[in-house]
Amino acid sequence: MSDATKPKRNAGPWSLPNLLTYVRILVVPLVVLCFDLEERGKSTDLARWSALGLFIFASITDFFDGYFARAWQQTSSLGRMLDPIADKLLVSACLLLLAADGTIAGWSIWAAIVILSREILVSGLREYLAELKVAVPVTQLSKWKTAVQMVAIGFLLAGPAGDQVFPYCTDLGLVLLWIAAVITMITGWDYFRAGIKHMEV
Repeated sequence: MSDATKPKRNAGPWSLPNLLTYVRILVVPLVVLCFDLEERGKSTDLARWSALGLFIFASITDFFDGYFARAWQQTSSLGRMLDPIADKLLVSACLLLLAADGTIAGWSIWAAIVILSREILVSGLREYLAELKVAVPVTQLSKWKTAVQMVAIGFLLAGPAGDQVFPYCTDLGLVLLWIAAVITMITGWDYFRAGIKHMEV
């Protein structure tokens, strides 16, 4: 039986895909706590590695909640709403924390601003188009943007602790962040161009 012909199961709020999304949301304050411990000077390296471990764990849950939702036909309105919210909370919190502690500084702040602005603008556009029953598909380039962005944040979360293992850890993270920002502008324009056709003046 193909995926198209499989009967859809009722995905309640406590289905596994939704539970994984809840876990990803709960990881956000834990990452904030790691940075709070670092700021207080308690186990700086451990705090950094812990934040990275939590971020990697959250990224894995992001993959598996989508995988199980498709494989088990457990997609739901709740999941479709919370999944992008969880992603944006995680990315936004990490970027803000990294900017606050100086890991992202100088001109690289603009890369973070571009990424955050795009997330807000695209979310607003999607909400507007959803009211018009217009779907905006995720492009392959957008998936690459997400992948580069997540890897960049991973390197930056390791930061000074990672530099002790790999001297260019932070620098590589900043380079990847700029690459993600450039791709972000391209995909953001693509979404805007696709959505503007349905906008009413």
